[in-house]
Amino acid sequence: MSEPTGTADGGQRAYIGSFTSAGGHGVVTAAVDAETGALTPLHATDAVRNPSYLAPAPDGRHLYAVSETPDGAAAAFALTESGPVLLAGPVPVQGADPTHLALWAGHLLTANYSSGSVTALPVRPDGALAEPAAVLRHEGGGPNPDRQEGPHAHAVLPDPTGRWLLSVDLGTDSVRVCELAPAGGKLTVRDEVRLRAGSGPRHLAFHPRGDHAYVVNELASTVTPCRWDAATGTLTPLTETAILPPAVTAENYPSELVVSPDGRFAWAANRGHDSISVLATDASGDGVSLVTTVPCGGHWPRDLALHPGGRHLYAANERSGNVAWFTVDPRTGVPEPGGSADVPAASCVVFA
Repeated sequence: MSEPTGTADGGQRAYIGSFTSAGGHGVVTAAVDAETGALTPLHATDAVRNPSYLAPAPDGRHLYAVSETPDGAAAAFALTESGPVLLAGPVPVQGADPTHLALWAGHLLTANYSSGSVTALPVRPDGALAEPAAVLRHEGGGPNPDRQEGPHAHAVLPDPTGRWLLSVDLGTDSVRVCELAPAGGKLTVRDEVRLRAGSGPRHLAFHPRGDHAYVVNELASTVTPCRWDAATGTLTPLTETAILPPAVTAENYPSELVVSPDGRFAWAANRGHDSISVLATDASGDGVSLVTTVPCGGHWPRDLALHPGGRHLYAANERSGNVAWFTVDPRTGVPEPGGSADVPAASCVVFA
């Protein structure tokens, strides 16, 4: 992997997280071809162990990463022409195995899987992270003794209005709706919404209108559409739809779901079936139906990302060590394969 020559080409960059414990290079910077969606890896930094999930700052000047380890941490990078540069040493999140993160209300929030908690770290004016201001510990469990012996926070995401934070917990089959006090960083649960017992919710994505959210369930291989009322912070689960055809009997663990910019389609990544499920939403947003599945271009797609332009879809295939890209047919929503870049132990893709 060569060093970049800079960003004088004006092109957008992709940042790819990976597991250093499995041979990954850390945070990989790649150039993005705006026409084809192709990725060209340029640079990598292993300054943080297991930066499995990334979040770019809206200003495009900083990038944040979890360190998915038993003594979990989060880190801030400055984005430079030579790639991400660590601002300071990783900051402990006081939780184990952080798997997801989001910027919200002047804080970086992490979902800590093994400890079943959410941590709020203030973001300093220079982009660096301060010590945790608060740790919200989930409680409860579910009927699956192997995966739901206790809480397992798997994702954190602010709603489109920025007023609420939603925390998705695989272990408790629930989504918590939280508020944050910006002054002190305290997190308060306003509601805990129960999904079907044993479904194992993992991640959540909002409809572009902001009135619906879609929860992908890892243990059930389903998606649950929900109505979302931002005025009251009320999440209302509706139906539950399988994301694989009935004939598929192999074990499968969906990882991520993304929604198209026009809200007509959603895509889910399937680990096990090694596919991408193409889902259609109805005009109301209440209904979701499976259109088809297509191969993910590798093995064990841990993450699925849609380019901000909506034309290209990316699958981070962890066990085959590559990121595959697809061009989305705007009429049918079906992704057409475009190519692949070698990225060992790839775990997520973001754009800045």
